[in-house]
Amino acid sequence: MNFNKDSDDYCYYVARINIKKYRNLAKMTSQELADKSGFTHQFIRNLESIKSVMRPRLDSLSRIAKALKIDIRQLFDDVDTRK
Repeated sequence: MNFNKDSDDYCYYVARINIKKYRNLAKMTSQELADKSGFTHQFIRNLESIKSVMRPRLDSLSRIAKALKIDIRQLFDDVDTRK
């Protein structure tokens, strides 16, 4: 997917990609992340979906980052969008 890097959609896309990346690096399942962050498994699965148009609230992203034991800013680290 290609987004204008200045758009809100791009920021949410980057966050979704990074949630999955950091979850995998932590060797955590989506169910484990759901349990640790207090969200449903379906919410996490939908959030990580490339096709998703979800715009999670900042406090939701903060809870996910805390569950992943990362700084919330890492969710917005740039990603390769050529995939």
